[in-house]
Amino acid sequence: MLTSEDDAYEAVGRLAAGAALDQALDVTDPDAWIHLDCGVRELAWQRPELFHSNASASGRRLMGHRTTSLPAVEWPGTPKDGELALALCHRDGRIREAALAHAEGRPELLPLVVIRSADWAEPLRECARALLAATPRHQLAAHTALILRIGRRPRGSHAQELLTEALRAGPAAPIEALLSSEDRAIARLAHRIAAERRLLPPAQLARIAARHGDVVVQSLCAEAAVAALGEGADDGFTEIVAPLLASRSPQVRSAGVTALRRAGRHADAEPYLTDRSALVRACARWILRQDGTDPAPLYRALCADPTTRPAAAVGLGECGVREDAELIRTLLAHPAPAVRACAVAGLRALDVVRVDDVRPLLEDPSPAVVRQATAALLPWAARLPHELLHALMAEDRPRHQHVAAIRLTRAAGAHAPHPAEPARPAGPDEGPRDGGAAVTAPAIPTSTAADAGTGERNSPFLEAVRRVLRWQRGTRRSIGR
Repeated sequence: MLTSEDDAYEAVGRLAAGAALDQALDVTDPDAWIHLDCGVRELAWQRPELFHSNASASGRRLMGHRTTSLPAVEWPGTPKDGELALALCHRDGRIREAALAHAEGRPELLPLVVIRSADWAEPLRECARALLAATPRHQLAAHTALILRIGRRPRGSHAQELLTEALRAGPAAPIEALLSSEDRAIARLAHRIAAERRLLPPAQLARIAARHGDVVVQSLCAEAAVAALGEGADDGFTEIVAPLLASRSPQVRSAGVTALRRAGRHADAEPYLTDRSALVRACARWILRQDGTDPAPLYRALCADPTTRPAAAVGLGECGVREDAELIRTLLAHPAPAVRACAVAGLRALDVVRVDDVRPLLEDPSPAVVRQATAALLPWAARLPHELLHALMAEDRPRHQHVAAIRLTRAAGAHAPHPAEPARPAGPDEGPRDGGAAVTAPAIPTSTAADAGTGERNSPFLEAVRRVLRWQRGTRRSIGR
């Protein structure tokens, strides 16, 4: 594998010295071929004597009149694969085109023919595409990774189209070999074609959807498995629907919930009314409505004791009416943090947030509750007292309260610190969480801070804002080092 520019140069040097292709580079690695192509083009400027040329013996191009055509490119005998590999990558299009004439019937050079099919020179590109069209389809499948990489180039779709057609019309063995590839693009293509050709049984598709690490493959296999489930076919529940419902992916679980209608098991969607994913909850409500069941009364009953199913509050907010707000508000003081967080989310879904109800939750010990409360109060951040935000920024407060105060301060339009202020060193346990970048306040221009007046710039509240923001900057710098 050519992992660096120096490795590519070394491979070019070995080929120029007469080494065989499999000795000069890893012929199974698509990146090795791409790096070889780039390396030859760069070295052709620096050391032209290494390469075949239509010029003098030194390798430098003839400098003739612009109306004088250059001599034709010829080899004294049958060129070796190494020579043709260098010529196929040469910066001179005439040399690349002449090498293509000798590449037919040489499967060792097929990767470079694939690269040339995306060449910027149209005559050369069409010549390479003609060679690919005459190539046996099983040879194209052997270079799937390279073809998919070249397919991302502006003119590289032709080889990918030929490969896709070959896989769709050819035997199943090449596709089955690609299904286990760790390359994400290869796995997606193989599973898409396998699903189209129905090469995999529905039960296997469901298992792949539940366990695969790529979300695109998960969605492809889940949709194919559900489509293969017959209308009212309860016999496929254990093999197809159950694995989908047990998946960690919300997309796959939602497909499993949707499949409950095909299996005629609408009532089995009730447990998923309180799923942690909003997508799954929406699918569960749809399934119940298809059977004539209104999910809102079920949510109201669950809110009577939501300890084991805390998402009942947010589910009621998603499908209830404004009169349900009082029931959800009673859960803001629930002893379970998950219930309090879902209650705030439910009030947001109903659009019935009252600042006085949610504001005390900014001091909640649970980060999840504080995040939901912050999101609910952002539209009314200017109505929050500065004393509260100042207290949240105290050094003895937990980090999630610091972050909440910063977000609300920014939303209220408070001044950020001057860019010249020094950064506060980060503590040993300080580090940005996933949303850390979203709460970083940029410094405002000096003139803006000056217009605010000396008294406001030196107020205890703004001084606390500056202190916490310096701490945030110092945390990011320490992580960056």
